[in-house]
Amino acid sequence: MTIKKTANSTWSGDIKTGKGSISTQSGALDKQPYGFNTRFEDEPGSNPEELVGAAHSACFSMALSLALGDAGFTADKIDTKATVSLDEVDDGFAVTHIALEVKARISDIANEQFQALCEQTKKGCPISKLLNTEMSLKATLDSAS
Repeated sequence: MTIKKTANSTWSGDIKTGKGSISTQSGALDKQPYGFNTRFEDEPGSNPEELVGAAHSACFSMALSLALGDAGFTADKIDTKATVSLDEVDDGFAVTHIALEVKARISDIANEQFQALCEQTKKGCPISKLLNTEMSLKATLDSAS
């Protein structure tokens, strides 16, 4: 079974003064603005790194819920924060690290078992696997007249 979800972004202008918008198939994001200032200057608005962080934290929480359920536990609450680090490297910029911070309330689980399930989930959640995924690209150039 393959599940496909889509997101779309549009960009106009140069890197520093240009503007973009992001939309998702579900409508959770609908022409959400983003730009250089929201990515590099801490201005309000979205950016690719926070979207990756949102996806990773949400996926991790859901995957941990599954792992807990398989082990016979149900969480009262799982709160996951993902901090995505974007660093300047030799050939431009790169996401160099994602720090996951999980706080959970679960009855009757030993800390050792919780830690083991978190480590298992860190390796196994679909967004964690994303960095090693196969990627395809189709590029079409519309000629400007």
